[in-house]
Amino acid sequence: MSVNVSLSSPSVAFGATSPWRGRIFGALKTAAQRIIAFALPPRCAGCGLVVAADHSFCLVCWQSLDFLGGPACAVCAEPLELALHPDTRCGACLADPPPFDRVRAAVAYGPIARALALKLKHGARPGVAITMARAMRRAAPAMAAETLIVPVPLHRRRLWSRGYNQSALIARALSKLTGGTLALDLLERRMSTPMLRGLNPGQRARTVAGAFAVNGTIKGRSVVLIDDVYTTGATVRACAKVLRRAGATRIEVLCWARVVRDDAVLR
Repeated sequence: MSVNVSLSSPSVAFGATSPWRGRIFGALKTAAQRIIAFALPPRCAGCGLVVAADHSFCLVCWQSLDFLGGPACAVCAEPLELALHPDTRCGACLADPPPFDRVRAAVAYGPIARALALKLKHGARPGVAITMARAMRRAAPAMAAETLIVPVPLHRRRLWSRGYNQSALIARALSKLTGGTLALDLLERRMSTPMLRGLNPGQRARTVAGAFAVNGTIKGRSVVLIDDVYTTGATVRACAKVLRRAGATRIEVLCWARVVRDDAVLR
């Protein structure tokens, strides 16, 4: 005996090709998101106050951030009182030109910027990398698909103890926002160096000298080097030197925060 199946039967109406399936799952997803948002509302990335959206700041923290963008050195981004020309350079960059083409940072290093950097680096808060990347995007150079986005690497010993490389998390988030090519393993930290906190600029430079190496050929490529905080520039200088020797034609450093000279308290 044959059995005819009506097109209105549940087995057809909710089959893989039915639009009802997508609508039902969409409604369930929306409901789940609302429940999560109610139970775990978005909080300010700086102070933890409930805010309207993820990866945003409350008004107080937003006003406390010093977003960079005024007159500055064309190379190291040190804020200047006056820059008469787009290629104006500070005295330090004129006296000792760095091996990179320029540095850009989203904000000046201050209490809120420091709080985010510590949450990401030592507070096991990897989501902060997305918050930083969104702010850094406005300072980022224009990137073609061939542009390499390269994080400052950690030595494997520190990577094992921390569990992740904060610069790599930022680089991954930026690659999704800018379209550049993520190159997580291009740079390698072959020497385990001590923390640079408390060292003067000369000591920092000597500590990281020879610590980095390039895996592969990058002749003719542009590189955007990612770090969380730019203090004296010793680490990114060491990275840029080996990138330049490997054939990189342009090297731009992009950071979440930059220590400015008037507020320079070395970490």
